[in-house]
Amino acid sequence: MNAPSAIAAQPPAPGLPRIAPYALPQAADLPQARAGWRLERDRAALLVHDMQLYFARPYAPDASPLAPMVANIARLVAHCRAAGIPVFYTAQEVRQDRRDRGLQADLWGPGMSDPLEHQPLLRQLTPQAGDFVLVKHRYSAFQRSNLEALIRARGRDQLVVCGVYAHIGCLLTAAEAFMRDIQPFLAADALADFSREKHDMALAYVADVCGVPLVTDQIVAAL
Repeated sequence: MNAPSAIAAQPPAPGLPRIAPYALPQAADLPQARAGWRLERDRAALLVHDMQLYFARPYAPDASPLAPMVANIARLVAHCRAAGIPVFYTAQEVRQDRRDRGLQADLWGPGMSDPLEHQPLLRQLTPQAGDFVLVKHRYSAFQRSNLEALIRARGRDQLVVCGVYAHIGCLLTAAEAFMRDIQPFLAADALADFSREKHDMALAYVADVCGVPLVTDQIVAAL
C-alpha cells in the first residue's frame, strides 16, 4: 500500500473530476474560528487523510495545490515524528466489494481498481515504523476504524487533519472528531480539494461549527 510511487500526469480515475490548479490559502485567508482551542504537543495527533495515487491523479503534479500541499504534509509528518506526536494515515483498499463500498459507489463509481497505480500512498509521504495506517471505509476516518481508540490510548484529545479532499472526508472527519469530544484542527495549506471555492467552504464550515483552521507554520509553532 505504501510502496514508493511517483505522481504521474494521467487522466483522473472514473468518478473524480479534473482539478484545475489553484493557490492554497494563507494565514491571512483563514476564517475566524468560533472555538478558542490551542494546539498542545502532548494532546495532539496528526491524520494524513487519503493521500493515495488515485486521489492525487486529478491534479497537475508539479502545480498548486498538490505540490505545496504535499510539501506541507511532509513537513507536518516530520515535525510530529520528531516531537513524539502520533501520526495516522488513512488509505482505501483496491477492488472493493460493491456491498462493502455501499452508497459511495452511487456517487463515485467502483473506486480503485489497480493495486500499483491507484492504491499506494505518495512516495513523499511513505509511513514509517511507529506510524499507523488505517483502512478507510467511508468519508469519515472514524467510521469502521479504531482511530478513536488508538488516539485515546495515547492520551490524545486533539486531531490535526491534512490531505484530500477538504470538503468531503477531511471535513467530515473533523466534524466526527468534534462529536467524539476530540478537538479538530484543519491544516489549511496541507489540504487540497476540487477547487479553491470548495476548499474555502470546508475551512469556513469547520471554523463556524466544529474546529480550528490553521496553516502549517502555525501548527509547527504550536507543537
